Amino acid sequence: MTVEEARRFFADKPVLFEKLDVLHKVGLGYVQLGQSATTLSGGEAQRVKLATELSRRATGDSLYILDEPTTGLHFEDIGRLLGVIQMLVDKGNTVLLIEHNLDMIQAADWVIDMGPGGGGKGGLIVAEGTPKQLANVKESATGQFLKRRFGLGSGHVALHNKKAAKTPKKILAVVR
Repeated sequence: MTVEEARRFFADKPVLFEKLDVLHKVGLGYVQLGQSATTLSGGEAQRVKLATELSRRATGDSLYILDEPTTGLHFEDIGRLLGVIQMLVDKGNTVLLIEHNLDMIQAADWVIDMGPGGGGKGGLIVAEGTPKQLANVKESATGQFLKRRFGLGSGHVALHNKKAAKTPKKILAVVR
C-alpha cells in the first residue's frame, strides 16, 4: 500500500491521516508503507525529514538548511516543495537553501550568488540581494537568468512569514 492509498483509507482517522497527508504534501504519495529507508533516494530521504519536521509542534525558531532539495524532482513536485517550505516559514522558521533551480531562487527573500565559476573558480560572493536586485547585477550569472525570467513577465513570488515579528524569518537561497 502506498502513502497515497493509506491516506485515502485512513481519511476518517485524523491522527493517521494528518501524518500521511504531510508525506503526500512533500511529494511522497507513491512511496510504499514500510519501504526500507535505505531504498530512498537522497531527495526522498530529505523530504521524509521535512515531513517529520512539519509534523512536529511548531516552535517557530528553527533554521532549516536544505542542500539542493529539488534535485531529481519533477516540476510539479518542485511546486509542492515550495509550498512545504512556505509552511515552515509561516510557522516562523528560517529556511536556507543551497540551490540551482530558478523557481526556488526566484521564490527566495534573499539570494547570495557564489561564483564567479564552479569548483576552484568559485567561492566568492558575486552578488546578494532580492531576486529582482540580482537581476540587475551583470556579473551574476544567476542574475542574468533571473533577468530573462523577469523579462518574460514572471513576477517575484516572495515567501514571507505571515506572522508579525521583530525579526522576520526568511527563505535564503545560496547559489553555488
